[in-house]
Amino acid sequence: MTGIWLISLLFGGIGMLVSWQLKSKFNEYSQIGLANGLSGREVAEKMLQDNGIYDVRVLSVEGQLTDHYNPMDKTVNLSPDVYYGRSAAAAAVAAHECGHAVQHATAYSMLQFRSSLVPVLNIANNFTPMLLMIGVMIMYSTGSKLLLTIGVALFAVATIFSFITLPVEFDASNRAIKWMQQRNIVTPREHEMAKDALKWAALTYVVAAVGMLAQLLYYLNMLSGRRSND
Repeated sequence: MTGIWLISLLFGGIGMLVSWQLKSKFNEYSQIGLANGLSGREVAEKMLQDNGIYDVRVLSVEGQLTDHYNPMDKTVNLSPDVYYGRSAAAAAVAAHECGHAVQHATAYSMLQFRSSLVPVLNIANNFTPMLLMIGVMIMYSTGSKLLLTIGVALFAVATIFSFITLPVEFDASNRAIKWMQQRNIVTPREHEMAKDALKWAALTYVVAAVGMLAQLLYYLNMLSGRRSND
């Protein structure tokens, strides 16, 4: 099991570095006021209206970088720094979350596919760690691979989910950047800052997905190696 710990530590460390860089970029760009003076809330409301969406509320939620779109109650939830912020960073994050609302309103296929996996993902998140741990112990003590195979299958679902998340996130960012540019929400300089902030946000999802894939391959190799030794 040493290998899995090394993989977890490696990608956990990379993830921490990317998250630190994301926070650093957000803090840097938050110090530069948006030329038009709009707040994140106002940017979000404007993007929703421009896309003909009038049944989505824009709310403020506690925390830092806790911004998200909730399709269940149709709310764009923005952290205080984004909701009240009047910077390129705040505008980028607010528009990105509205990008998800636009995806929902237009029945974006990858978002629908991702949503369809949520019930299975919830089961996987609840049982996978236990099944993997106990499954490895049973395989090496009795030779039975059933429990570990089930755990790996559930982990595979979570890995697929993490990769499906990537096009969903990139598409939301592309929608945000394109809309902000077309509607002159940002100046050319602010446009570059917004793109950079969203790039680092997307990288957090990329690192998480690749890290999960590495762990999945490790477990598959463990099963395959055990079979060849049986």
